[in-house]
Amino acid sequence: MNVRISTGNCEADEILFGGFPKNSINIIMGLPGTGKTVFAQNLVFHNASADRPILYLTTLSEPVAKVVRYLERFDFYDESKLATEVHYDDVGARLAKEGIGAILPIIEEAIRTLAPKIIVIDSFKALHDLAPSGLELRKMLFELTGTLTAFDTTVFLLGEYTNEHAQQLPEFAVADGIVQLMRNPTTTRDERFLRVLKLRGSAYLEGSHAFRIESHGLEVFPRLVSPQLPENYKIVEERISSGVPGMDKLLGGGLWRGSTTLVAGPTGGGKTTMGLQFVLEGVKLGEPSLYANFQENPTQIARVLRNLGVDVTEAEKKGLLKLYYSSPVELQIDSVIVTLFKRIRAEKITRVVIDAIGDLRMAASDPQRLHDYLYALIQHFTVMGVTTFLNFETAGVGADGHPASANGGRISYLSDNIVILSTEVKEKVKRTVSVIKARGGAHDLSIHEIEITENGVRVKLP
Repeated sequence: MNVRISTGNCEADEILFGGFPKNSINIIMGLPGTGKTVFAQNLVFHNASADRPILYLTTLSEPVAKVVRYLERFDFYDESKLATEVHYDDVGARLAKEGIGAILPIIEEAIRTLAPKIIVIDSFKALHDLAPSGLELRKMLFELTGTLTAFDTTVFLLGEYTNEHAQQLPEFAVADGIVQLMRNPTTTRDERFLRVLKLRGSAYLEGSHAFRIESHGLEVFPRLVSPQLPENYKIVEERISSGVPGMDKLLGGGLWRGSTTLVAGPTGGGKTTMGLQFVLEGVKLGEPSLYANFQENPTQIARVLRNLGVDVTEAEKKGLLKLYYSSPVELQIDSVIVTLFKRIRAEKITRVVIDAIGDLRMAASDPQRLHDYLYALIQHFTVMGVTTFLNFETAGVGADGHPASANGGRISYLSDNIVILSTEVKEKVKRTVSVIKARGGAHDLSIHEIEITENGVRVKLP
């Protein structure tokens, strides 16, 4: 029976396919400040119970009093469990006096007196500073591993390990599981990532998973991967309206259910208005629809919606209109996309507008990561039957007909339909629309003038 030890975080458990295997030896590695202690402490208090206690040993890192005082800031901390269900012991002074060999009798004594179901040693890396030689360290590790393996307990060794340490130090050879926490500073914020390097005898979700530290502990955003196609999956042969007068005719009769449409154009071309018309058409038909944007705040969007004749409060109350806003200053692509996906799946949303993809691209420290996320997200939408508008601001159109902007072409290839909006300024502003791609049907190849009125965008048809 494959029993798992939960991390206390459902998203981290999802990455670990249920948690750490019971009676395993695991390393939680990362540089100072990456969140190792928070991760371990959340696990400790989540698993604390009256049946068997948990032992948390501090070595030459922080004293117990400081560790506990820091923990008081987090929601998972429960003072009533101290000295009963959770035991802390600072063994740094004894190790400094007696050497690393003292760790074995300390563990053996704890096993006799407490019989702990989980043992945490923080920091195990610090024991290297006390070892007189590499041979002595390996000897201690061999004896300690034998003792821990023979006893019914799950072990976590925390340490300020680097990637080089993972390739050189002996504890990594005996570890059953290795989880790495990383912090990547950017100009506006720190991006944090969790990665599983090893989980012996078990599958896990590979890659780097973003997280942030909140009052409840780590908020983890598992990397979005492409869905497996269900055996009973069938393409929905259904056209739906874009909500933009005249636009459906250009698209050959409307949008296929579950398709993705890239709407590209310059500032003032009508992208946002078209996106709002698309979700409002869904609201009118009783379809839960979501508008996600990273520029206008909810108050500004609500004003535009009211100008289009929509009672925002009533639509939200009925659960038909969903608004999502994230400031472009704080954008973190992992959290945004994963949060959107969860909402869409949980609230059974059928229409989505993301305004605009360019904001995500500028916020992405890794363009390839953004591309992979968008690809996976669109594949999920297709399987779920979610019809999507991706708004993208451009400086024009390239020679190949695709949006002329960095990565614009890569995003366009993910789309079923591509709608290009253009503006020309002479005596007055002239706006036009053209469909350069409409997968699965014939479409109008002409350039048509559009107008933006108080009722929204309208295509001028002959």
